[in-house]
Amino acid sequence: MLTQNEKKQLKALAAKENTKYQVGKKEITDSLLSMLDKALTARELIKIDVQRGAEDPIMELALDLSSRLHAEIVQVVGKVIVLYRKNKENPKIKLKK
Repeated sequence: MLTQNEKKQLKALAAKENTKYQVGKKEITDSLLSMLDKALTARELIKIDVQRGAEDPIMELALDLSSRLHAEIVQVVGKVIVLYRKNKENPKIKLKK
């Protein structure tokens, strides 16, 4: 579980990142999960844009993705979900407690 201070640090980092991943009409597929899993392993922090065609509410999608990917929800703003998962073998982001 992330502390408020850690979330604040991650939000600042996410603000500088471009959205690179999208969830669309077909919503969550195995290939999407695989791609996001690899991205979290490599980058630790990712932004996901939810397209208009997505039928599920954005918070429901965020909770589903975080659960399936074993990641933390940093924030949900508009149609953008920010997820974080620490890479235990090779951490890239150092958070201050």
